[in-house]
Formats: sequence, structure tokens, C-alpha cells
Amino acid sequence: MSDVAAIETFVKKFKDLKTEVAKVIIGQDEVVTQILISIFSGGHSLLIGVPGLAKTLMVNTIAQALGLDFKRIQFTPDLMPSDILGSEILDEDRHFKFIKGPIFANIILADEINRTPPKTQAALLEAMQERAVTVAGHHYKLDLPYFVLATQNPIEQEGTYPLPEAQLDRFMFAINLDYPSYKEEVEVVKATTNDDKPIVNALFSASQIVDFQHLIRRIPVADNVIEYAVTMVGKTRPNSDAAPELVKTYIDWGAGPRASQNLILAAKTHAAIHGKFSPDIENVQAVAQSILRHRIIKNYKAEAEGISEEQIIKSLF
Repeated sequence: MSDVAAIETFVKKFKDLKTEVAKVIIGQDEVVTQILISIFSGGHSLLIGVPGLAKTLMVNTIAQALGLDFKRIQFTPDLMPSDILGSEILDEDRHFKFIKGPIFANIILADEINRTPPKTQAALLEAMQERAVTVAGHHYKLDLPYFVLATQNPIEQEGTYPLPEAQLDRFMFAINLDYPSYKEEVEVVKATTNDDKPIVNALFSASQIVDFQHLIRRIPVADNVIEYAVTMVGKTRPNSDAAPELVKTYIDWGAGPRASQNLILAAKTHAAIHGKFSPDIENVQAVAQSILRHRIIKNYKAEAEGISEEQIIKSLF
């Protein structure tokens, strides 16, 4: 199959996938789209939202519709790295045997990742970056596709360990979840207080998803689009000559080169789901908020004056 025909197939399967997820998840259309863009781009996502917005249900439903193995890890202050990665035990023949932890799945939901100490947060880092883990000197490859979706509660910050910048940078997207609209909430209550249980069908196999990830990477990008993405990221750095006044005034630290790579990869996927064979500047702008919001660090002046990351990123367009 040619790449052009493969993209046409991808558009149709993506629409079917959204329909399948919508059987269970009412509203949150943009959030579901961003999670799926992240998966097909081969990236990870950080979901930021208050409890009760169906984050776990959303990830579980997406995993079912994609036909992937799903595990949920509830992060707590006493969670140890071995609780995530697995550990070696002595079996009845006095041989060491490795018992795999919950990290060995295609989709991992790291629930309330900021509730656990940095030592345990760091256990995810190798898995996210290398798609492999090292336990007791042994290297274990993880099955592909591999996707970490972490959630963070933005309101209850007592006893939490904010993610360090280096770890935040591993997440392709930071996605903000908001309350549903009145109409959507009425639909949610109707759908969840009866005895009907919608059946979510698996529309993909793991190998198909990996094939589509390779297809996305093969999509050509014009030089001016790459230059636009790199210029936009460069403007987030307050010590750069190209930085606008808003950035110089309100930003302490800007985004690194991984942001430029992620902008182009996500723009390719965004173009592909809309049936385009190459991304343009609009596709880069469409994914910029979610890719840059967790990579720019505001100063105290921005906090005091109520300047949001969204305002700053929009000014870069």
C-alpha cells in the first residue's frame, strides 16, 4: 500500500476510533483527539485536571478501542521503584526469577504522578525515553507501542512532589481537562446511572499502531514549516534576541530542542488525521499550546499579574 493510500486508511480508522471512544466518553472531544495524536506520534501525555473528570475511564476506553494492554498505577508517597518496575525473587529451585511490574503494558496510566517521591518518579524516566527498563543489571525491552499517560491534580498540592523540568520535558503533551458543559454533564449523568454497559470494540492491533507511527514519521515536511516551529520554540527563551517583550518580562526559562521535535511530529499527525499529506503552519499552531505549556517556566511577575502560559504562547504565533 502506498503512503497516500495508507493516510486515507488512517483518516477513516481515526474517525471510527473517535466514534468508538464516544460510546463511553461524552464530550472531551479535544482531549481525546490530543491523546490519540500523542499515541500515533509516539509520545507521552500529562493530563492535568481535578478528580472526577473520567481521566481513568478515558484512558481505559482508549486502550480498549486500540486493542492494547492497559495497566493503572496509583502513585502514593510510599510507592517504591520496584513496585512499578518489578523485582527479582528466589524461586523454589533457588534461582532468581524476575517478576514483571505493572510498567510492562502498552498503555500505562500513572495516576497522580506528583504524589510520589522523585526516586519513584525517576523509575518511569528510562521506560518513557528508552522503551526499556533495567532491573538488577538486566535490561528488559518493553512491548511496542508504549505510551505513558500521567495525571496530575492541580488543586490539592499539599504533600506532593512537583515533577522536575527534565521529567516534564519527556511528556509530548500537557493536556488541561476542564469541567463538562451543562448539556454534557446531563448526558453523562443519564448514561452512567442506568444499567446499560456500552461495548467498546478493538479496532487496531499493536502492530498496526506501530505501522501508523512509522507512516507519520515518513510524512514529508516543508523547510519553512520546520523553520517556523524552531523559530517559535526559540522565541520562548528570554535570553534570545528573537524573544518578544512578553517572554522577556514574564518567562524565566524557555523550551528546549525536544519541543521543536515534538511540534513537528505532532503537526504531522494533526495533518494526517485531517487527510493532509504534509503539515503546514496551521497544524503547528494547532498543537503548540499542549506542547509548550509545560516547557515554559513563568516568573513571579507573571504569577502576580495573572499572565497565563496560553497568553504567552499565543503571542508567539
